[in-house]
Amino acid sequence: MAGFLTTHPPIIPVILCGGSGSRLWPVSRSKLPKQFIGFGEDRQASLLAQTARRLTSNPSIGTPVVVTGAEHRFLVAEHLRRAGHAQADILLEPVMRNTAPAITAAALYLRTRYQDALMLVLPSDHVITDEARFLQKVEVAAAAAREGHMVTFGITPEYAETGYGYIRQGAMLNGSLSGKGVHQIGSFVEKPDAATAQHYLESGEYSWNSGMFLFSVAEFLAEIQAFHPTLLAGVERAMEEGEKSSDFFKLGEEAFAACPSISVDYAVMEHTRKGAVVPLSCGWSDAGAWDALWRIGEKDDGGNVSRGTAYVYEAKDSYFHQFDGPRIAALGVEDLVVVSTRDMVLVTKKDRAQDVKKLMEEVGNDNRELVESHPRVERPWGYYETVEMADRHQVKHIHVHPGAKLSVQLHHHRAEHWIITSGTARVSCDGEEMILSENQYMYIPLGSVHWIENIGKIGLDFIEVQHGSYLGEDDIVRLSDVYGRAPAVAASQA
Repeated sequence: MAGFLTTHPPIIPVILCGGSGSRLWPVSRSKLPKQFIGFGEDRQASLLAQTARRLTSNPSIGTPVVVTGAEHRFLVAEHLRRAGHAQADILLEPVMRNTAPAITAAALYLRTRYQDALMLVLPSDHVITDEARFLQKVEVAAAAAREGHMVTFGITPEYAETGYGYIRQGAMLNGSLSGKGVHQIGSFVEKPDAATAQHYLESGEYSWNSGMFLFSVAEFLAEIQAFHPTLLAGVERAMEEGEKSSDFFKLGEEAFAACPSISVDYAVMEHTRKGAVVPLSCGWSDAGAWDALWRIGEKDDGGNVSRGTAYVYEAKDSYFHQFDGPRIAALGVEDLVVVSTRDMVLVTKKDRAQDVKKLMEEVGNDNRELVESHPRVERPWGYYETVEMADRHQVKHIHVHPGAKLSVQLHHHRAEHWIITSGTARVSCDGEEMILSENQYMYIPLGSVHWIENIGKIGLDFIEVQHGSYLGEDDIVRLSDVYGRAPAVAASQA
């Protein structure tokens, strides 16, 4: 990458964009996990977009490499585009294999482009409110990484948290790093009980394990070779067998699936003699559960945090979040979390927020759709929303981005009616093309080959009324597609 304003090795962010965010259900779901959601006032500012944007003010930090699951590839590309990183490299994991294989893949990918790059490894779903302070500490960590250290960022604890792992700080590093706040790693500590967490807080010797790292590509690969040579060999095979498209690089499935599922902490950081920790206080949260969002949110006089429309009267220390669902009204409650989506309302005590995952699993046993996706479903060309569903008909609102086109397809079990509500479309049905604009209509008989394209400069919106014996998303035979999705694949896999 050109344009680095520094004589030092470039710092390349490696953003890990996996995980399901299940403790933030019902907003976070498997097909739209928390990293693609904005939990602040700006709903468009997703956690992934915030992660990418906070790096742009430092000229020594390059364009990110993002590692994600294949099913989320188009979501990642769109959110990076919104964040001003349309040229980012995106590596696709065919299966999830924890952080060590993911970081190893990114390191091998970077080794072919830079001889001496530093990797700034960042989860995609963290909140950092003091971004200037964070970037200052990145420079401190980079100085340590240039001297061969494997650096992790330890968050200075603000309270006795039992949901995080901890790092015990060792002696301060000497030499050129003396006085810069870089310590040896004393030890990694598992999630403690409440009494132990209180001791850690009072001692001042412990930091929360943030899961953020900075080290050189060469040092990381050398340590992986030393401690997990079979993992390195497996990821190397997955890279060799990978497939490059214009927008993505997909790792070879068989080789990557054979790699052990292990975190970078267990694989490298707990064993290396080069480990260092940079203490960091920057308004950090892993946005892991609803109580975490309450802690970092702006509170009213009663200690309540509200998102969306919430009418709150004589309530205390509660979190209210209206997310495309009904408006919330709360009277005289205390220490609650109330979250409304279009198809679900969650109510829990705030101190039970860590258990939302268990509740989600119970709901999923009864209705998988409620844990997998929202009524509004993102697609590479736009999105669709289910307005009404019955036994033999379904109504959807479909939005197509300017210049985007749906796949050429047919259905075996349903016919469709399209009514354009805004924008201009080029449509085709069994080879007959026409231009449709607002208030115009088209009928798609069962079995007809059809497509629709937005040829205007604004979004195209239309109502689709489906009618037939089966209305599932897997009744799509995709004949061709501009987004590289395989023919005859179910839309739910797109």
